[in-house]
Amino acid sequence: MGGNMFPKKGSSFPVGRDALTDSEFAQVIASALKIEFGSTRNGAKMIMKWTGVSQRTAKNWLNGTNAPSGVHLILLARESNAVLKAIMLLAERPEMSLGASLLSLRRVLAETMAALDQMI
Repeated sequence: MGGNMFPKKGSSFPVGRDALTDSEFAQVIASALKIEFGSTRNGAKMIMKWTGVSQRTAKNWLNGTNAPSGVHLILLARESNAVLKAIMLLAERPEMSLGASLLSLRRVLAETMAALDQMI
């Protein structure tokens, strides 16, 4: 969680209708997916399960080589709070991303509590 998921291009995200390139969009979605899966190696498998795409396509999305479009982007946003947040930020609707952030925080807290319970 946390961290800036946007490509490094100055201190702010590009604004304006034509400012976002396909390559930048692919990098933003890749960053969101990396936030979602962290260092786990099953990211491509989960993407395949969520969207029905091939392993090659899933890996291209994770690497930022290509980005999902249309239905696949919506399917990812259904499952990934990080992708949903990225979409809201790309749409310049940061107030809408708060819900996705809270859901992500809730998941992290639940995982932390489960880990503490195992330790106790």
